[in-house]
Amino acid sequence: MLELQGITRQYKMGKIRVNALAGINLIVEQGDFISIMGPSGSGKSTLLNIIGCLDLPTSGTYRLAGRQVERLSDGRLADIRNRLIGFVFQSFHLLPDLDAQANVELPLIYRGIGSRERSRRAVSALEAVGLAERRRHRPAELSGGEQQRVAIARALTGEPALILADEPTGSLDSRSGRNIMGIFQRLNREQGLTIVQVTHEETIARHGRRVVHLLDGGVEREHVLEQPLTAWQSEVAATGSIDQTSTPEEVRI
Repeated sequence: MLELQGITRQYKMGKIRVNALAGINLIVEQGDFISIMGPSGSGKSTLLNIIGCLDLPTSGTYRLAGRQVERLSDGRLADIRNRLIGFVFQSFHLLPDLDAQANVELPLIYRGIGSRERSRRAVSALEAVGLAERRRHRPAELSGGEQQRVAIARALTGEPALILADEPTGSLDSRSGRNIMGIFQRLNREQGLTIVQVTHEETIARHGRRVVHLLDGGVEREHVLEQPLTAWQSEVAATGSIDQTSTPEEVRI
């Protein structure tokens, strides 16, 4: 699905040049569930920003769904972010005056999708994360874990092929964190969604199928988990069933 070859990212801080990424090579296949780990300053968020087309590399080649990203126009990059990628962050970024369903519908408004289809997609996404019955609640009426589930539903409503999650459990207690991992595992297994998450937590990382460790802007090591951790069955079941059970066709943009 995506391939990074020799990716570097440099920033200037006054007269100092900072090497945030130093020759990253990474392949993510369609249907992968990958966890990226590393100490603060290792380049995790910078790498995720490049994968998500929020930033461009200083050098190297990035191919996403058959396209060479660094050659695309700003408008094409925005289109990829809008249609191919769903973002989940540590901060939920929910609008406090809107209820859960209205928050989930927001990206679809920007895409010009009509109200009936927006409502259908939003309810379906909230059902996928087990929150359909709380769709009329505002963020202040929801727990932290529930707010993150709304954020995941918002990411799903655009029907992306790739979910990028930056510390998705960082603001949650351990039980809520496992609940989020249960949702991710169901989406990965049943919908075939590709998931790349950044985390500081070894336990959270082990819910993925592969762990990539960064150090000083490069890949220190990576390994495949033959037996990933499985979220509590009761928590997985609580998310409800997901409509799509087949693996999506090869992504094209």
